[in-house]
Amino acid sequence: MMKRAILKVDNGDALASARAFLRRLLESGVVDTVLVPRMLPSEDGFVQTLVKDPAMLETSHPLAPTMAVQSARVVSELCSRPLAGRVGVVLKPCELRAVVELMKFLQVDAASLVTIGVDCAGTYEVRDYALMARDDKSVLSRVFTSGAGNGSAAAGNGYAFRDSCRICENPVPSGADITLGFIGHDPSKELVIEAGDELAGELAEKASLSFEDGAPQGREQAASEIIGKRRQERARVLGELAQRTKPVEKLMETLSTCIRCHNCMNACPICYCKQCVFRSPLMEHRPEQLVGLAGRKGAVRLPADTLMFHLTRLSHMGTSCVGCGMCESACPNRLPVAQLFSLIGGKLQDMFDYVPGRDAGEEPPVSMFKEHELHDETGSGE
Repeated sequence: MMKRAILKVDNGDALASARAFLRRLLESGVVDTVLVPRMLPSEDGFVQTLVKDPAMLETSHPLAPTMAVQSARVVSELCSRPLAGRVGVVLKPCELRAVVELMKFLQVDAASLVTIGVDCAGTYEVRDYALMARDDKSVLSRVFTSGAGNGSAAAGNGYAFRDSCRICENPVPSGADITLGFIGHDPSKELVIEAGDELAGELAEKASLSFEDGAPQGREQAASEIIGKRRQERARVLGELAQRTKPVEKLMETLSTCIRCHNCMNACPICYCKQCVFRSPLMEHRPEQLVGLAGRKGAVRLPADTLMFHLTRLSHMGTSCVGCGMCESACPNRLPVAQLFSLIGGKLQDMFDYVPGRDAGEEPPVSMFKEHELHDETGSGE
């Protein structure tokens, strides 16, 4: 059973209270280190940082409004093997679900982690936030007061969240060891802490938090309002994309400016293979092969096999895609790769009744086979 504690916010400074909570976790020994975004010295961006000294948390931002890197990639590098001590990792909902998927693929050692899920009203592109912060230093405080408390989750006048955030249906983390939330609350007055029975007992003993049974009032309703609006936007965006990418010739046109830089693959938190088919002789054509292909076809587009690159990634990663949108943010030509994964990957997930990151004990479809998994109810398989 989950228990909750209310963290009072002093002087309307929710960020200071969130930092104080992390500091309490370190100083009390609940965790030995904390992986959390910290503000750059220029104050116009954030980077993931592993913190051992509690004093170094003064420039941390547990609810940072950008994602320079998908934290699951950092966690997989940090916690691929058992560690001496526990690492508290601060994760947005999409990052948490990616970590759960990587646990299933044995890329993350769960025993080394205390996952700290944080609410996410939305994130900005790194470059956009840098421009915003340089023009207006107060933009950081508006992350907490943009309406997420009452369910509106607006980006702010003149600002826009990343495309994937605008269609994200998971503003609240699910399944974290500890949740730090502000949706459904007035973040200028209080934050909510949630934890399971055992960890809540440890937090009560070591970190002097007072827990009660039950879910925080108003939180579910506020989250539902955010999700409802995003589902409408998701249906519109993906509906338009479906029209633009049928038949396959239109899909090829949509992806025509792909330069096969592999940025999308490198940014993806689930793409973990050490030996990659796209960096093998199979996909790295020799010059004489390209000349021969041009001779047979009359002309060959370069770089070659860009459509095959994306279709292969979709087949490999579609069922485990968490919709973080980092692939699209990393694309130099802003191809709608994240939207394609949401469109096609979403259909694959529905087909297998699979929600990535829902349950650490749930086997991913690519790792198992059920004899009748693609058959219809009549058993005809058609």
